[in-house]
Amino acid sequence: MKVILTGGGTGGHFYPLIAVAEEINAMVREEKLLPVDLYYLSDAPHDADMLVENNIRFVRIFAGKLRRYFSLLNIVDLVKTFFGVIGAMIEVYRIFPDVVFSKGAYVSFPVVLAARFFGIPVVIHESDSVPGRANAWAGKFAKRIAVSYPQAAKYFDQKKVAVTGNPIRTNVRVLQKADAAREFFGMKENIPVLLVVGGSLGARVINDTLMSIIPSLVDRYYVIHQIGKGNMQDVLGTANVVLADHPHKDRYRPFDYLDNLNMSMAAGAANLVISRAGSAIFEIANWGLPSILIPITNTNGDHQRQNAYFYAESGGATVIEEGNLSPTILLSEIKRIMDDPALSARMSAGAKNFVKTDAAHEIAGEILRIALSHEQ
Repeated sequence: MKVILTGGGTGGHFYPLIAVAEEINAMVREEKLLPVDLYYLSDAPHDADMLVENNIRFVRIFAGKLRRYFSLLNIVDLVKTFFGVIGAMIEVYRIFPDVVFSKGAYVSFPVVLAARFFGIPVVIHESDSVPGRANAWAGKFAKRIAVSYPQAAKYFDQKKVAVTGNPIRTNVRVLQKADAAREFFGMKENIPVLLVVGGSLGARVINDTLMSIIPSLVDRYYVIHQIGKGNMQDVLGTANVVLADHPHKDRYRPFDYLDNLNMSMAAGAANLVISRAGSAIFEIANWGLPSILIPITNTNGDHQRQNAYFYAESGGATVIEEGNLSPTILLSEIKRIMDDPALSARMSAGAKNFVKTDAAHEIAGEILRIALSHEQ
């Protein structure tokens, strides 16, 4: 059997693909099925080590992003997309998989188009409450459609849709015990821990706001901060200045990126998470942690904002929109949740009630079922 995985190069698309690949490999071993060859077709590998760990072969294709506003870059990207379609046609024909699993985004378009041209079954997954353009288009002919939010189902053919939740990687899904996690980070003081993540690439607006209040935060908490590789130098420069003479500056723990082990340990130690409102919502819910969500503005269909408010209805999170974000408001909200054990407990319960833990297994099972039927 052969399965192609495709989707955008951000962590929100890549990590769910990895979670499904993990389950495919596990199911093949457990059920003694024929070996599955997995391929990841995208414009960049995102995390080459993770692909190798899961026996996934990376195949590079070109892809261009079509912007909703006028830009000369649209012309360049149309050319990229043209060559991307040609390249995808060649690679998909060469591999000729039994099924293509797509997470959407512009980079998936050439691959899904090629699959449709060759009559190869397509399965898609939509992580957001409002589908992106690539998935909205692919949903018209996809064989099966998985969605993370019930609210997204209305955009697709109801006969094809399953509300599965969002696939979560095995290493991140397993939460480390708090004592072991705190020891891992060398946290000797018995004070709460704040985990700040702005997505795999970081978030400048969150970083800047956090730096404005970091002296007040380390007075009361440990702070684990995923800064983003492109932002590391600027944020560390600021932190070194504002915390230069602070007696508790060692309570601030910055990372450019939290890999599986570090993220699992950070979640195990944390009492509260500050995050964007993409796929990370499902990891936070799986951990059962209270959260403050700061959705990106001007996303396709305003999906991050809608994601945040749909999740907040569970009671697991509060939402601060970027237009309302200020150091004072963020600090006040952190203190409100951290200083109220009863509120934290209610938010934790809401998070746990929201999450579906078997999403990757369910999707992997459907992919294998379709692949086996296509093979015959």
